[in-house]
Parts: sequence; C-alpha cells; structure tokens
Amino acid sequence: MFFAALLKTMFRRPSRFGDVVDQTWNVTLQSLPTTAMAGFFVGAIMAVQFTMQMRDFGALGYLGGLATSGTLREVGPLLIAFMLSGKVGAYTSAELGTMRVTEQIDAVRCLGADPLQELIVPRFLGIVISSSLLLGAGLLMSVLGGMTLGHLFAHVSPEEYVRHIPTILTWPSILIGFAKCAVFAVVLATICTYRGYSATGGAKGVGRAVVTTAVSTMMCLVVMDWVTSYLAEAVMTLARGP
Repeated sequence: MFFAALLKTMFRRPSRFGDVVDQTWNVTLQSLPTTAMAGFFVGAIMAVQFTMQMRDFGALGYLGGLATSGTLREVGPLLIAFMLSGKVGAYTSAELGTMRVTEQIDAVRCLGADPLQELIVPRFLGIVISSSLLLGAGLLMSVLGGMTLGHLFAHVSPEEYVRHIPTILTWPSILIGFAKCAVFAVVLATICTYRGYSATGGAKGVGRAVVTTAVSTMMCLVVMDWVTSYLAEAVMTLARGP
C-alpha cells in the first residue's frame, strides 16, 4: 500500500526538481568514497580469482573483460545496494522516524502539503538515481583495481587488461547490471522510507525503525539478487534461442 501510494504521488504530483537533485547529490556524496574503495578491492579480488583459473589455459588476455563483466552483472549491483543500505538507508530511516515522532510530518500535513510529495518522493528518487551513478563509479574503480592486481601478480599490462573489455562486456550485460541495481535501489528506498515514515514510540521507535530497516533490507536484497539473476539468465536464454 505504501509503495502504491508513493507511485501514485510520484506520477500525479511530481516533486520539485531541485529537491530531487539535492537528495541525489547528498546520497552520492555520502556513499562515493566508500563505494570507490570497495569497488577497487572488489575488482582486485575478481582479478586474482580469475587469474588463478585462467593461467592454466593461457587466457590471461581476457582477464579484464571477464573480471569487469562479472563485477557489473553480479557483484557490483549487490555491493552498491549493501553500501546504500548500511549508510543511506539507516540514515533516511532515522531522519524520517525522528520527523514522525517529533510531529514534523504532521506539521507538514497541517500546512496543506502532502508529506509523501515533500519528504518521501525526493528521498526515494535520490536513492534510485544515485545507485546508478555509484555503480558506474564503482565499476571504474573495479577496473582500476583489477588492472593494478593483474599487472602486479599476473604480469598483464594495462593495455592488455582493457583490450578485451568491450568484447566481453556486451550491452546485455550492461543493461542487466544497471537493471539489477535499479531494482535493488527501489527495494531499499521503499523499505527505509516506509520504516521511517511509520515509526512510532519516541526515540525507541526510531531505533527500532533503523534496526528493522537494516535487517529487512539485507534479507530482501539477497532474495532479490537471486530472483533477478534467475530472470536475467532466463531472458538471455530466450534471446539466444534454441
């Protein structure tokens, strides 16, 4: 019901563009350093793992393409979602929960404004939009991390590392990665805004909302990762044909 009301408000009475930009900017700035660092080390880990498998086949030239494709389709979207959940999701839930228990949300309604339009929709869109931006930044850092480790441990030059990325990293893989990231962001944004918006019971209620947000988002994201991966493989199989 909350998600349906959120969508109805979003399309019937769009929020101010400036509010959405501010929320997107804030979310991106909060998460960018952590995402960049995590992306670098994820790329390094993927490069090390693929190096161990591909050295026996003499196919180290494809290291960059395989590591980048695996990061984008599988690790990257879930990593971004976890980063947003632990940092932005908890913060958003606590912020909205505090506004609820201190009756600030009721004050917005008394002034004749819609709390969903003024408070929820900008935060929701900010999380969803920033997730794609962070995925792109994290992917670039993962390429840098994989390139560094590939050069140090597998003696793969940076030119050779990036040479086959356009070949293996196809448009379907890119679309799947960003689609999964968007789905995860919608799930995260819905849970954290709902838990904060519906918080009751004073300071303890805000604490419960934050804890519930953290636990429920982690569980839902893992389940959605399985669902989206299964659907993506099914779509790719149908697209390839018999």
